[in-house]
Order: sequence, then C-alpha cells, then structure tokens
Amino acid sequence: GKNEYDLLVIGGGSGGLACAKQAAQFGRKVAVLDYVEPSPQGTKWGLGGTCVNVGCIPKKLMHQAALLGSALKDAQHYGWNIAQPVHHTWSVMAQAVQNYVKSLNWGHRVQLQDKKVKYFNMRGSFSDPHTIRGLTKAGKETIVTAENIVIATGGRPKYPTHIAGALEYGITSDDLFWLKESPGKTLTPFVFNVSLECAGFLTGIGLDTTVMMRSIPLRGFDQQMASLVTEHMESYGTKFLKRCFPTKVEKLDSNKLQVTWKNTDLGTEETDSFDTVMWAVGRAPDTETLNLETVGVKTNSETGKIIVDASEATSVPHIYAVGDVTEGRPELTPTAIAAGKLLAQRLFGQSSELMDYDNVPTTVFTPLEYSCVGLSEEAAVQCYGSDNIEVYHAYYKPLEFTVAERDATQCYMKMVCLQGREQRILGLHFIGPNAGEVIQGFALGIKCGATYPQLMKTVGIHPTCAEEITKLHITKRSGLDATVTGC
Repeated sequence: GKNEYDLLVIGGGSGGLACAKQAAQFGRKVAVLDYVEPSPQGTKWGLGGTCVNVGCIPKKLMHQAALLGSALKDAQHYGWNIAQPVHHTWSVMAQAVQNYVKSLNWGHRVQLQDKKVKYFNMRGSFSDPHTIRGLTKAGKETIVTAENIVIATGGRPKYPTHIAGALEYGITSDDLFWLKESPGKTLTPFVFNVSLECAGFLTGIGLDTTVMMRSIPLRGFDQQMASLVTEHMESYGTKFLKRCFPTKVEKLDSNKLQVTWKNTDLGTEETDSFDTVMWAVGRAPDTETLNLETVGVKTNSETGKIIVDASEATSVPHIYAVGDVTEGRPELTPTAIAAGKLLAQRLFGQSSELMDYDNVPTTVFTPLEYSCVGLSEEAAVQCYGSDNIEVYHAYYKPLEFTVAERDATQCYMKMVCLQGREQRILGLHFIGPNAGEVIQGFALGIKCGATYPQLMKTVGIHPTCAEEITKLHITKRSGLDATVTGC
C-alpha cells in the first residue's frame, strides 16, 4: 500500500527539524516524531533537541552571565562606581534563560505548523523499514508509515553507573540548566568540554566549583590549547583535582553529597562534600527504544552510534540518520542542520551535494574562550610529519585587558601550516575574548584553501584581537619569544 508520508523524521532536534522543514519546502508530506524521556532526575523539556534546551543556548546565556560578572570588576578600573559586594541570584538568571528556551520550543512548533509538517509528541520505534509505532506518554498507540525515514534522535549524557551513588545523587547537563535553585558548591568529574564550560560559568557567578579529571582535558582538541584553557580556569578560581577518579557518592544527613575519590599520583583515597555532583562522562546515542535490530539498521558495537555512508544512508534502504546519533560525525548543531538540509535536498530536490565535514569550526565557551578550525598541531604532525609542518604562534594581550589590569598569560593563537612555497593553512587556534566570532570569519578563508602568504596580505582591523592573526610571523621552530609587544 501507499505510505502515508514522503518523509518521517524521528527526533525534533537541530538536524531532524532542519531536514523536515527543508523537505516540506519541496511540497512533500512530512511528519516529525519527538519525545523527551525525562532524565533520571525527572527533568524534561519541549521541542528543539539538546542544543535549544540543554546545550548551546542555555550554556552560552549562562556563560554570558559569568562574563558580565567579570565586566563588573573591570568596570571599576574604567571609572564606573559599582557598590561592593555584588551578588548573583541564580533563580533570576535561571528563570530568564528558561523562559527564553520555552519561547524557542513554541517557535519550533509554530514553524512546523506553518510549513504543514505534522508533529507527533510520541516515542517512536520501528515495526518494519517503512513503519513506525508511535506511543504517547499515556500509552496511546499510533502507526505511521513513510517512504523515507530519518533518524535524528541525538544523544543523552551517560552516567558512570559503576560508581556507587552516581545515578541516585548526581545530575548531568540535562538537569543543570533547568535547576530552579543554585547548585551551590559543585563537583564536575571527568572532562568533556561541557564539563569545563559549566564549571567556568559556575565559577564566574561566584560558586565554589571543582573539576575532577582523570587524564587529559578536552580530548580531541589541540592539547597545548587545552592546557592553556585549564590553566586560565585555575587562575580564575576553578579548582582542579588532576589524575583523580571518583569511587562513590553518599548522601549525608545534612543533604550534602560526600564524594570519595582516588588520587592516582599519590595512591591515596580522599573525600569532600558538595551540594551538587554533575557528571560529564560523555554522551550515548539515544537509540534504545528505536528497535533498530528488527529492521537491520547497523550500529557500531562499541559506541552504539548508527553507521552511515557519505550520503547519511544507513544499512537499510530509505532509512537515513543525521546528527549526533551517527558514527564518526562531529557532535555539533550546525553540522547536523547542514547535513539534514542537504539530505532533504538530495531526496526531494534533484541535488547530489554531500555534507563536507572537513574544516568545521567550533568553540569551547570557557571563561577565556577557545575556538579552532582545521587540524590540531598533533593531528597535522600525524598526517604530514613534523618536518613538513610550520607553526606560527603568538601570545598577545587584548587591549581591553590593559586598563583593567587583567592577566593575559593564556591569550594565545597559533596557525598550523604545510611547509613549502604555498604554506596552506591546515589549522587555526585562538584563545581569547569572543573566540568564536574571530574564528567564524577566518573559517571561510581556510575552507577556501587560504595560505600563509595570503593571510599576510590581509589587512588587520586595529585595534582588535583578531588583527594579531594577520601579523603572525614567529615560528615555533625558530625558538624566538612569541610575545606580542606594542601595536
């Protein structure tokens, strides 16, 4: 029989919504199934996925709250009279952020309606390659059939269930942004960028915050840059327990959480009590209820992610997957959106354009932001060999920091180039204020194959931090001092 929809998308996050809306533009009959399973602590939210509800959007707003706190300190150096001490009220910030997120949830629903995309607030699972069984919260069943199905269910934070008390007493980023009251003294064990970002803004709004890391910070990022980020956070007031891992969490009569951990360097066992323990041990693809094995959609046995080819196709014809649920893709909102749109264009718009996952820029919103595009220095050396790489670098001082007498020790940039006459830029890394805004512009040049000589012909905008990139001339190989002095 004829399928009810041309396209059914399971998952109402960035990638899924982009794909559905693009398909609807082609006049196709489209439906979206979205259901948010409450977190183990009972937190739930509306349409829009991780980025809107418990990711980039609330995180950047809370990061902004912390930056404003730093600006208040700076302001006094610039002549502003600010009554001391200043206080931050979590509930006011949280309410404002949560209200904005709810407005985005509503906006997504309205957009789907305007584009005539049918929205089902249901949990979906496969019955066969063209049939999805939808279940409402109340247990009401709806059967939906579609010619093409896109899985875009994203991921959810993992809990270290091997640690006693972790699940009962800990929270994750799924909960932090929806807390009505301040988390108080907080421990965030393990280091994924969300852990550092959250620890950064919690410190910035005046909370006692500790990061526990067993090994390296910001795995997958350039490690020199990652070290500078954590060094700055330490000087900013975030505490770090390095080469430590938690073994149990217990609730005390005072309602505080007592955490026990092992210090691998000293071989000792240590404890302290906290108001909140926020786990950041990575994310797992949200595929458990999809019933993928029934239809034969192949997943990576280690990660659980769905295996797709360059066209986002799974192992089953007419079933596709985009975003964080797919194997080997960056877990980033803009890549999911772009991949979702391009998939719809290939399915319904006579396009053959594939998503290009090379040179994708990204930012870590730590107190001193870190942004990059292209290869890390380690990856470049691995690909081309150290003799074929030239690294230009500089420590610089943002002009804004001078009057405020702020420490700029970790404000640093480096450009990784291929040796030779052309000196193609392989990677650009920047730590400093507004890092994402800086790298976004340079990302276009690097996407277009920019070279070091071309960059040297680019006129800088004075006096900006980004301008320093156009003046990079000291190589690591030279061993010369890379500190920028004067204009």
